Amino acid sequence: MKKREMNRDWIATARTLSEALPYLQRYDGAIVVIKLGGHAMGSDEAMETFARDVVLMRQVGVNPVIVHGGGPMINEMLEKLQIKSDFVGGKRVTDEATMEVVEMVLSGRVNKRIVQAINRQGGKAVGLSGKDANLITCDPADPALGLVGDPNDVDPAILRTLFSDDTIPVIAPLGSGRNGETYNINGDTAAGAVAAALKADRLLLLTDVDGVKDPDGNVLTELTATQIHDMIRDGVIAGGMIPKTETALNAIDGGVRAVVIIDGRAPNAVLLELFTEHGAGSLIRAG
Repeated sequence: MKKREMNRDWIATARTLSEALPYLQRYDGAIVVIKLGGHAMGSDEAMETFARDVVLMRQVGVNPVIVHGGGPMINEMLEKLQIKSDFVGGKRVTDEATMEVVEMVLSGRVNKRIVQAINRQGGKAVGLSGKDANLITCDPADPALGLVGDPNDVDPAILRTLFSDDTIPVIAPLGSGRNGETYNINGDTAAGAVAAALKADRLLLLTDVDGVKDPDGNVLTELTATQIHDMIRDGVIAGGMIPKTETALNAIDGGVRAVVIIDGRAPNAVLLELFTEHGAGSLIRAG
C-alpha cells in the first residue's frame, strides 16, 4: 500500500510531472534518434538509467531509435587478440581482420547489452546493424581508412515496421557496400544519417561534455547552423566537437527538425531535454 504522508519532495515531483504535460503532448508520436556513447555506456548503473528513460519515452508515445558506438570495447578486444589498430585523422583504419572484431563487438557484445538493458526495464527492444534489411548502404569514406564507410542510402522501412509494433530499434553502426562489403561507420555519422532518413523530430547526441561552449566557456543553449559555421571558422568550436556539430548540420540539412548535443553523464539527460522547459545541452536548428 502507498504511504499517505506528504513531504515537499513528493509535492515537487508531482509538480514536475504536471508541468511535463505539454511536452508529453508535443512529442506524442515523434521520432527521436539517440546516439549513445561515452559515459552512458560505461557503467551498469548508467546503462540501466538510460534504458529506463528510453522505456518511459516509448510508454508516453515517443518512437525512440538508439544508435550506439563502442570504441573502447573494440580497443579492448583488439588488444586481447593482439591486432594492431592504427588511426588516421582520429578515425580507425579498418582492415579485414579489424573489421571482423568491430562487427563482433558492435553487433554482438555492445548491441545486445543495450537491448537486454531496455528489455529488463519492461521495454521491447530489437538489435540491428545497418546491414539488416538494407538499412544503411555505404561508399568507402577514404581509401586510407580501409573498410570505413559513409552512408549513401538509408532505407528506414524496417524501423517504421518496428515502430508500429511498439518496438525500440537498437542499431550498431555498420553498413553494407555495393559489392557486399561490410563497412564500419562512425557512430555519430550513422545516427545523423538514420535521423535524416526518418525526418526525425530530434537527434540527441549524447557526449561527455556539457554542450557547445562560447569563447568564455559558457554552454550555449541554442544555436543556428549559421552560428555553428562561424564558430568553426573562428576556432571557437574545435577538436572533437567539430565532427559532432558537422553531424548536426548534415542531419538538419537532411530534414531533422533539431539536433541537441547533451552531456550523457547527467542523470536522466534525455528526459530533461524532451520533457522540461529548460531542456539540456545545446540545441541546434536551421538558420
